[in-house]
Amino acid sequence: MVLLLFTMKWDAIAANFFLTEGFTGTWETMVLTAAKNTILYTLVAFTGGFVLAVVLVLMKLAPVAPFRWFATAYIELFRGLPALLVILFMGFGIPIATGWTPPGGTVGAGLVGLMLVAGAYMAETLRAGIQAVPSGQVEAARSLGMTPAQTMASVTFPQALRIVVPPLTNELVILIKDTSLLFVLGFMTHQKELTTAARDFMNAGPSAGTSTSLVFAALLYLAITLPLTQVVAWLERRQNRRSTR
Repeated sequence: MVLLLFTMKWDAIAANFFLTEGFTGTWETMVLTAAKNTILYTLVAFTGGFVLAVVLVLMKLAPVAPFRWFATAYIELFRGLPALLVILFMGFGIPIATGWTPPGGTVGAGLVGLMLVAGAYMAETLRAGIQAVPSGQVEAARSLGMTPAQTMASVTFPQALRIVVPPLTNELVILIKDTSLLFVLGFMTHQKELTTAARDFMNAGPSAGTSTSLVFAALLYLAITLPLTQVVAWLERRQNRRSTR
């Protein structure tokens, strides 16, 4: 490492990765547009995926066999497909084959693709949380005269949700990074997320011909994700302390 530090051409590295104009001349687009869009796309995809996951997990745990079969098939299918492939299907495959485009145009198609994949993963996370709730809790609720639906809504699901907060936060972090896959659909300037904006600044603008915009995007991703990973670590430590009491 010491040898590497003394032999590297720091002037060339600074000019290619840390060009001052690449930060000062692009910060407005990168921060106020691209980073904002990345956060917005993440929140929309996470919310839609969570709602879908709740429906899927209720179907998978339902006593009606066709519901269980459908939910299981869906979860296994979308957990087995790359998110990029699903995004391409929603952005190009479905509109070409059927003439139908999801609400929101290109952006909406990409977000639906992310929701479909995220919903499958979050459904399995919720299922594990529900099954981790002690059976005695359910039996006590039923003995008080609560229906299965009331037991799920008032007893099982709230406890399961507390259990799965750390893995759900991890899924949120993954979604933040997966928004970078939306670049394959081609967005207008005001719709770009961080990766698309950084790639375009490599070809034009103050940092054209350098990798400064990629470094800028990487720093912004870290500024968004690192606090969340610390929250996950804190939640896991808190749960471990509770479990040892």
